Amino acid sequence: MKKGLTFKKVFEKLSPLFPDAMNEENNSDPFFVLISTILSHRTKDEVTEEAIKRVKERIKGPQDLLAIPQKELESLIFPVGFYKNKARILKDIAQTIVNVLGGRVPDTFEELLKLKGVGHKTANLVLSRAFGKPAICVDTHVHRISNRMGLVRTKTPQETEIELKEKMPKKYWKNYNGLLVAFGKNLCKPISPLCSKCPLYKECPRIGVVRWR
Repeated sequence: MKKGLTFKKVFEKLSPLFPDAMNEENNSDPFFVLISTILSHRTKDEVTEEAIKRVKERIKGPQDLLAIPQKELESLIFPVGFYKNKARILKDIAQTIVNVLGGRVPDTFEELLKLKGVGHKTANLVLSRAFGKPAICVDTHVHRISNRMGLVRTKTPQETEIELKEKMPKKYWKNYNGLLVAFGKNLCKPISPLCSKCPLYKECPRIGVVRWR
């Protein structure tokens, strides 16, 4: 009979496998963390990385983004998903930051959510990576794997965020997303996960897993 998993056990077993996820750069430029997170929605990581690289070569801050022509911004971020809509969102955010917030990206959850196109995932990622604050960013990997491991029993990412905040010690919050994203991409895949290679194999209940390798 499986003993069940704890957050401590998850970090003890997975951290050595994915050290980069535990050493993610914090205190990065809040503006570019915000931009890259918005661009990443429904877009492959490699596409987002190339897009943000092009953006950084042309734009140094919100004032530059506000000044750049819409069509040029669209060409810089293409082919990220919904690039035209995202270009409009970025323009709106830059305008708010420059004209309303004095050029400063908000550093509280409530203020970040007031920006157009910013949801819980984006706000938490900015707080964690840009400001070094304890925050849990819940994406599809975190939601799926947390339920699969039996750490939460939820139906939506937002429910997962709430339950994780109730159950998980704060010391794990800011690294949880990076760790589970790396774990999800390499071992705990959505379909047919590589359970035989997983260090959590003996403890994991594999809830909802129909086929595994």
